[in-house]
Amino acid sequence: MAERYIQSIERAADVLELFLASNQELSVKEISEKLGLSKSTIHGIIKTLEYRGYLQQNPDDLKYKLGLKLFELGNKVSNQFDIGNIARPIMKELVESLMETVHLVVFERGEVIYIEKLDGPRSLRIYSQIGKRAPIHCTGVGKSILAFQEEEEIDRLLANEDLEPFTEYTLTDKAEIKKQLQTIREQGYSVDDEEIELGLKCVAAPIFNHQGKVIAAISCASPKVRLTEDKLAKVIKEIKQAALAISTNMGFKTQPALA
Repeated sequence: MAERYIQSIERAADVLELFLASNQELSVKEISEKLGLSKSTIHGIIKTLEYRGYLQQNPDDLKYKLGLKLFELGNKVSNQFDIGNIARPIMKELVESLMETVHLVVFERGEVIYIEKLDGPRSLRIYSQIGKRAPIHCTGVGKSILAFQEEEEIDRLLANEDLEPFTEYTLTDKAEIKKQLQTIREQGYSVDDEEIELGLKCVAAPIFNHQGKVIAAISCASPKVRLTEDKLAKVIKEIKQAALAISTNMGFKTQPALA
């Protein structure tokens, strides 16, 4: 039987998700124009969300921003991510050893989402932010997760993914991407070599649960100039070890390529 969705709730979710893509406050008019809905419809949704604490209004310009209720819910969700609690001490050890930024992402309904980021001592501005979604075809974390999906799922995800070329090094040909995924499966890690951002190189490895399903990935991101041949070999070794340690703590049984 087909799923039934409630239109008013979908519209409320659309309103809230507008703020994910914007760091600024939004007016009723702006929200109405972005969603293509009448101002009267949007006004009712916004007032309901404001009443429940999901939005709050700036009294100076009458624009809206996300409310504290979402902060409460976000903290509750964060506390439910056992993988974060397991990974955090391992990530700290990685940062201390590699002196670079380390990320943890989760795989949820075909999307990759950053849930932890520990900056190295030489912090750098890069694409990642906690809560942000990562392109699955051109990030180390995305490719390390994609590589360990079933073939049908890989085809489905690549068909649904906007294979945007972020840099001149981004692969957008599906056949080439699938060839790269095979290599990732064989070696147990992936590399993003300036595919999402020029000058940035990342090494990532998949994290598995007790059922042997990939649920997350961990990565080390660094300016390419700092990743000498010896440093790269060290990063690959330690990222794989970290991913395996987290996976083992999640109940995963070792596979040869991942050791």
